[in-house]
Amino acid sequence: MSGQPLDPISRHWWKEAVAYQIYPRSFMDSNGDGIGDLNGIIIKLDYLQELGVDVIWLCPMYPSPNDDNGYDISDFQGIMAEFGTMADFDRLLEEVHARGMKLILDLVLNHSSDEHPWFIESRSSKDNPRRDWYIWRDGKNGAEPNNWESIFKGSAWEYDQGTEQYFLHLFSRKQPDLNWENAEMRQALYAMVRWWLDKGIDGFRLDAISHIKKEEGLSDAPHHGGQPYAAAWDKMMNVEGVIEHLDELCRETFHHYDIMTVGEANGVSPAQAEDWIGEQHHRLNMIFAFDHVALWAEDGETGLDLGRLKQAFGRWQTGVAGFGWNALFVENHDVPRIVSKWGDSERYWQQSATAIASLYFLMQGTPFIYQGQEIGMTNTRFEGIDDFDCVGSRNQYAQLKQQGMDEGHIIQTLARGSRDNARTPMQWDAGPGAGFTRGTPWFKVNPNTETINVAAQQGDPDSVLGFYRRLIRLRKAEPVLVYGSYRLELESDPQVYAYSRLLDGQHWLVLVNLSDRPAEQRQLPWPLRHERLALANYPVEPHPAGDTLDLRPFEARVYRLND
Repeated sequence: MSGQPLDPISRHWWKEAVAYQIYPRSFMDSNGDGIGDLNGIIIKLDYLQELGVDVIWLCPMYPSPNDDNGYDISDFQGIMAEFGTMADFDRLLEEVHARGMKLILDLVLNHSSDEHPWFIESRSSKDNPRRDWYIWRDGKNGAEPNNWESIFKGSAWEYDQGTEQYFLHLFSRKQPDLNWENAEMRQALYAMVRWWLDKGIDGFRLDAISHIKKEEGLSDAPHHGGQPYAAAWDKMMNVEGVIEHLDELCRETFHHYDIMTVGEANGVSPAQAEDWIGEQHHRLNMIFAFDHVALWAEDGETGLDLGRLKQAFGRWQTGVAGFGWNALFVENHDVPRIVSKWGDSERYWQQSATAIASLYFLMQGTPFIYQGQEIGMTNTRFEGIDDFDCVGSRNQYAQLKQQGMDEGHIIQTLARGSRDNARTPMQWDAGPGAGFTRGTPWFKVNPNTETINVAAQQGDPDSVLGFYRRLIRLRKAEPVLVYGSYRLELESDPQVYAYSRLLDGQHWLVLVNLSDRPAEQRQLPWPLRHERLALANYPVEPHPAGDTLDLRPFEARVYRLND
């Protein structure tokens, strides 16, 4: 079976890279105050280099009141004092580059903090020159200007007593949306972007970029279920006209640098993706697709629907082939730990972690690893609402409490899906601070750090960490695993996710049993030969060539089918 080279897709460094996302508050604390910092990241750069990382994506380290843990920015060109100084950042950038790695930053262009000087001026009076830099409206019939619901629950509008108008906030009430219809505001943002690029950073992850354009008129959204506020996704993301804003942003900034850009573009479908990442348009390099993230939000008791997962990944693998590029991920700072969602973190923890890694990492696209994913970190334990830090979880708690839900059921519901699961301190060793800090950590350490930590896995090639290192080395060594086309195999199999990678006559096969039961006697259209087994997460005894296969629970194998 031979594949064709992907044409007209060109080759770029960011396609061949492996990216690693750092949530600085929880990565490494260098000074004992319990909060991760920039110097802590510098301490661990050799660890990341040994892992095989090429690009570090650093979550916001800007000054912020921390209503949304740094995504409410009060100074786009500064460093939060808890994380260090601009001199520390400059040294981090220098040390990253000295190791042959690159550094990209979170770029938050949809909103600022309500403590940003721009917003303080904007809310000072209706005739302030920066009033129109944000979205202000009069109320309607004694209430909010429309019925839009914030992504963090509750109304998307906040009343300002001083000027007797409402401002729009799609996220927290302390994250007022910037008005992208104001050209002066846009130019101020572009100047800030160029300032960072001139400093030498290597690109951006664009936060909430599909939200920067709102539907003209800001009309009400249809109600569902009699709630006071309505989800208005089609009015607040990927709205007609957003591409014009994106084009101007790229012309004014990105086009002048050799950088990597990846957009958080919620609401963009594969059919619309060409406008965003089509290489002929020279806009963004890639976007994070969220089709599979919807499967995280469902009841954890029902288990993973593998058929829907195949469809979710497949839509993007085949949907952008020939014109664009994927950003591959299964974890980030906004979702719970994947081993606890799709795997079995009790009986088959190690096999789950490595099977899921094999599944997504070798698809077509640039793979992203979220801190701790490479050692199989799991969801944490929550005893009550005081254990939660996430503003979304706290708002949801209040909403469910008001609806009369039992306290224990609320905590159980929040625990499964809270973003806080991904924000526990990085587990470096089995000590009381998980090796993250010598002080008191800002957020409780996951109790299983006694068994799941870097120190325990560092010298073990068969650990989750050892497997990730082998997986990264394999992808770097084989262009077919980067540039090859994707083809789904065994489409109707209820346990096994199988796909081929095809390029210039080469054929590789990835097989993953994504269940806690053996997958026995799978009939395959090709004979599998033991000497062509390139990677596996279980010991595999030599076996004669054959076209049937048994896979153990959460077993993954990667075969080179031909030369």
